[in-house]
Amino acid sequence: MTVTGPVVLPRQGAPGRESRKGRHGRLVALDGLRLVAALMVALYHYGGRDGDVSRAWGASPRHEFPHLSEAFAYGCLGVQIFFVISGFVICMSGWGRSARSFFASRAARLYPAYWAAIALVTLVFALPWVTYRTVSASDTLVNLTMLQQPAGAERVLGVCWTLWAEVRFYALFALFVVLPGATRHRVVLFCAVWSLMTVITTASHVEFLRVVVMPEHSAFFIGGIGLYLVHRFGHDALSWGVVAVGFLLGQHYAVAGLAHPPGPQYFSYRHPVVIIAVLAAGFAVVALVAVGRLRWARWRWLPFAGALTYPFYLVHEHLGWVVIGALHRGLGIPSSVTFALTIGVMLLLAWTLHVVVERRVTPVLRRALDR
Repeated sequence: MTVTGPVVLPRQGAPGRESRKGRHGRLVALDGLRLVAALMVALYHYGGRDGDVSRAWGASPRHEFPHLSEAFAYGCLGVQIFFVISGFVICMSGWGRSARSFFASRAARLYPAYWAAIALVTLVFALPWVTYRTVSASDTLVNLTMLQQPAGAERVLGVCWTLWAEVRFYALFALFVVLPGATRHRVVLFCAVWSLMTVITTASHVEFLRVVVMPEHSAFFIGGIGLYLVHRFGHDALSWGVVAVGFLLGQHYAVAGLAHPPGPQYFSYRHPVVIIAVLAAGFAVVALVAVGRLRWARWRWLPFAGALTYPFYLVHEHLGWVVIGALHRGLGIPSSVTFALTIGVMLLLAWTLHVVVERRVTPVLRRALDR
């Protein structure tokens, strides 16, 4: 998922085509889209899959939401939409920055809420009446680095696999764009080479390349970068070409990984056409932001929604199981009401983490790293 704060354009304008009148200001529509994507993922985790959440409900979500569970199963595509937004925002925030400043901003944004979520889930799962168990002490400590997956440690947070994808994207972008200095030609070349390496990696089946290139995710980051090029430089065939390649490759990998035929061995039936349509809608909304068509959406709650997205995403899955079990099985509250209340509780917890942790720790950590 993308892990930026409220989306704000750099104040300084670059020379020539890089300084476009009316392009400055907060892109609050992206904040709203980020929260929508996070809520999509929550719908999937609470009602669109089996597994540990079935223990929370006391039955499969298919039985709890017989008319909605199949729609909820498409909520996992919120992750791909996150990656498109991330490509847009990271290209924007990295433009004109030094490598050290870029590293400081990313680390300060990622880690404070993440550490708090690790501690919170570990403490809650240690309670004697909670049936879920966290990972070993050693693996929990490894999780604090955000490198648990390549290290072979068990994850404390199920959703942190997306953060591992984000970290790899940041590293690639920093190495090939931020470090030498961002220019339009360099960014386009980066996207072109990454796209080519995506298909080469798929064909070669080399594990090292798969880890570095991330063929199943790369196209969405690339598409978001292309949309930022459109936003910064205006309409041109090259920028829209980057977007098109990102979407065309992205939908292929998404369909290959997420679509499946109907059958008793599957939770639900994800149709390829619906997957493509959801992804197209996500790309379209970011494109509307890129060309300035959503500047009218300036509601005051949108930046607040964007600020809640990252902590909500971190805590909603595992702690949501505990809340669902307490409300539905413990208090006998109906499924639909439990669903809504659980999302409300997780949003309230996200607000608490934002106020208590992010607002206080993030600026301190950023200053310390960028000193």
